[in-house]
Amino acid sequence: MIEFLDECLLFGMTATSIATPRAIHGARHRSLKAWVACHELVLAVYRETRRWPGAEQYGLTAQARRSAYSAAANIAEGAAKRGTREFRRFLDISLGSLSELSYILQLARDLGYLKPEEWGEVEALRDHAGRLTWGLYRAVDRTSPSAQRKSVGI
Repeated sequence: MIEFLDECLLFGMTATSIATPRAIHGARHRSLKAWVACHELVLAVYRETRRWPGAEQYGLTAQARRSAYSAAANIAEGAAKRGTREFRRFLDISLGSLSELSYILQLARDLGYLKPEEWGEVEALRDHAGRLTWGLYRAVDRTSPSAQRKSVGI
Protein backbone atom coordinates (compact mmCIF):
# COMPACT_ATOMS: atom_id res chain seq x y z
CA MET A 1 0.00 0.00 0.00
CA ILE A 2 2.89 2.39 0.72
CA GLU A 3 4.24 1.83 -2.80
CA PHE A 4 0.77 2.64 -4.16
CA LEU A 5 0.65 5.89 -2.19
CA ASP A 6 4.12 6.83 -3.43
CA GLU A 7 2.92 6.25 -7.00
CA CYS A 8 -0.12 8.45 -6.38
CA LEU A 9 2.10 11.29 -5.23
CA LEU A 10 4.37 10.78 -8.24
CA PHE A 11 1.38 11.18 -10.55
CA GLY A 12 0.01 14.19 -8.68
CA MET A 13 -3.04 12.44 -7.28
CA THR A 14 -4.64 13.41 -4.00
CA ALA A 15 -6.49 11.31 -1.44
CA THR A 16 -9.81 12.60 -2.77
CA SER A 17 -9.01 11.46 -6.33
CA ILE A 18 -8.11 7.91 -5.34
CA ALA A 19 -10.67 5.20 -4.66
CA THR A 20 -8.60 2.03 -4.98
CA PRO A 21 -5.20 1.02 -6.33
CA ARG A 22 -6.93 -0.05 -9.55
CA ALA A 23 -8.22 3.51 -10.03
CA ILE A 24 -4.84 4.69 -11.27
CA HIS A 25 -4.20 1.79 -13.66
CA GLY A 26 -5.46 2.03 -17.19
CA ALA A 27 -5.65 5.74 -17.91
CA ARG A 28 -3.22 7.32 -15.45
CA HIS A 29 -0.88 8.20 -18.30
CA ARG A 30 -3.33 10.91 -19.37
CA SER A 31 -2.44 12.91 -16.25
CA LEU A 32 1.28 12.90 -17.08
CA LYS A 33 2.57 16.10 -18.68
CA ALA A 34 5.16 14.09 -20.61
CA TRP A 35 2.47 11.92 -22.20
CA VAL A 36 0.32 14.96 -23.06
CA ALA A 37 3.32 16.61 -24.75
CA CYS A 38 4.14 13.41 -26.65
CA HIS A 39 0.52 13.05 -27.76
CA GLU A 40 0.52 16.63 -29.08
CA LEU A 41 3.76 15.80 -30.90
CA VAL A 42 2.19 12.74 -32.54
CA LEU A 43 -0.68 14.87 -33.83
CA ALA A 44 1.75 17.48 -35.20
CA VAL A 45 3.91 14.82 -36.91
CA TYR A 46 0.85 13.28 -38.56
CA ARG A 47 -0.24 16.74 -39.80
CA GLU A 48 3.18 17.57 -41.22
CA THR A 49 3.84 14.19 -42.83
CA ARG A 50 0.60 14.35 -44.85
CA ARG A 51 2.39 16.77 -47.16
CA TRP A 52 5.54 14.65 -47.64
CA PRO A 53 6.10 12.95 -51.00
CA GLY A 54 4.09 9.82 -51.71
CA ALA A 55 7.35 8.00 -52.43
CA GLU A 56 8.12 8.33 -48.71
CA GLN A 57 4.82 6.78 -47.56
CA TYR A 58 6.50 3.53 -46.50
CA GLY A 59 9.85 5.11 -45.71
CA LEU A 60 10.48 8.34 -43.89
CA THR A 61 6.80 9.18 -43.38
CA ALA A 62 6.04 5.85 -41.74
CA GLN A 63 9.19 5.99 -39.60
CA ALA A 64 8.49 9.53 -38.40
CA ARG A 65 4.96 8.58 -37.42
CA ARG A 66 6.12 5.36 -35.80
CA SER A 67 8.78 7.03 -33.66
CA ALA A 68 6.42 9.82 -32.54
CA TYR A 69 3.70 7.29 -31.74
CA SER A 70 6.21 5.09 -29.91
CA ALA A 71 7.21 7.93 -27.59
CA ALA A 72 3.63 8.44 -26.38
CA ALA A 73 2.67 4.75 -26.42
CA ASN A 74 5.64 3.72 -24.30
CA ILE A 75 4.77 6.27 -21.63
CA ALA A 76 1.20 4.96 -21.59
CA GLU A 77 2.30 1.35 -21.41
CA GLY A 78 4.96 2.02 -18.79
CA ALA A 79 2.52 3.93 -16.60
CA ALA A 80 0.32 0.84 -16.48
CA LYS A 81 3.15 -1.32 -15.15
CA ARG A 82 3.29 -2.07 -11.45
CA GLY A 83 6.87 -1.20 -10.63
CA THR A 84 9.04 1.84 -11.09
CA ARG A 85 11.83 -0.25 -12.63
CA GLU A 86 9.58 -1.29 -15.52
CA PHE A 87 8.18 2.21 -15.86
CA ARG A 88 11.73 3.61 -16.18
CA ARG A 89 12.49 1.03 -18.88
CA PHE A 90 9.51 2.21 -20.94
CA LEU A 91 10.46 5.86 -20.38
CA ASP A 92 13.95 5.02 -21.63
CA ILE A 93 12.46 3.57 -24.82
CA SER A 94 10.31 6.69 -25.19
CA LEU A 95 13.40 8.89 -24.93
CA GLY A 96 15.08 6.80 -27.63
CA SER A 97 12.08 7.25 -29.92
CA LEU A 98 12.18 11.03 -29.39
CA SER A 99 15.87 11.04 -30.30
CA GLU A 100 15.16 9.03 -33.44
CA LEU A 101 12.42 11.48 -34.38
CA SER A 102 14.83 14.38 -33.96
CA TYR A 103 17.05 12.96 -36.69
CA ILE A 104 14.11 12.12 -38.96
CA LEU A 105 12.83 15.70 -38.70
CA GLN A 106 16.31 17.07 -39.42
CA LEU A 107 16.61 14.82 -42.48
CA ALA A 108 13.13 15.83 -43.68
CA ARG A 109 14.14 19.50 -43.36
CA ASP A 110 17.39 18.91 -45.23
CA LEU A 111 15.55 17.03 -48.00
CA GLY A 112 13.09 19.91 -48.35
CA TYR A 113 10.07 18.01 -47.00
CA LEU A 114 9.79 20.48 -44.10
CA LYS A 115 10.23 24.22 -44.43
CA PRO A 116 12.60 25.64 -41.80
CA GLU A 117 9.72 27.25 -39.89
CA GLU A 118 7.69 24.02 -39.93
CA TRP A 119 10.74 22.10 -38.74
CA GLY A 120 11.24 24.65 -35.94
CA GLU A 121 7.68 24.23 -34.71
CA VAL A 122 7.72 20.44 -34.69
CA GLU A 123 11.25 20.31 -33.28
CA ALA A 124 10.17 22.63 -30.45
CA LEU A 125 7.32 20.24 -29.62
CA ARG A 126 9.74 17.31 -29.74
CA ASP A 127 12.23 19.09 -27.51
CA HIS A 128 9.49 19.97 -25.00
CA ALA A 129 8.23 16.38 -24.95
CA GLY A 130 11.79 15.16 -24.48
CA ARG A 131 12.46 17.48 -21.57
CA LEU A 132 9.25 16.45 -19.82
CA THR A 133 9.91 12.76 -20.44
CA TRP A 134 13.47 13.10 -19.14
CA GLY A 135 12.14 14.91 -16.06
CA LEU A 136 9.63 12.14 -15.47
CA TYR A 137 12.39 9.54 -15.85
CA ARG A 138 14.49 11.32 -13.23
CA ALA A 139 11.48 11.69 -10.91
CA VAL A 140 10.65 7.98 -11.20
CA ASP A 141 14.31 7.14 -10.61
CA ARG A 142 14.30 9.16 -7.36
CA THR A 143 11.27 7.24 -6.08
CA SER A 144 12.71 3.79 -6.77
CA PRO A 145 13.80 1.70 -3.77
CA SER A 146 17.38 1.39 -5.10
CA ALA A 147 17.67 5.18 -5.45
CA GLN A 148 16.36 5.61 -1.90
CA ARG A 149 18.92 3.08 -0.59
CA LYS A 150 21.72 4.94 -2.37
CA SER A 151 20.63 8.26 -0.86
CA VAL A 152 20.97 6.88 2.67
CA GLY A 153 24.24 5.07 1.93
CA ILE A 154 22.99 1.48 1.91
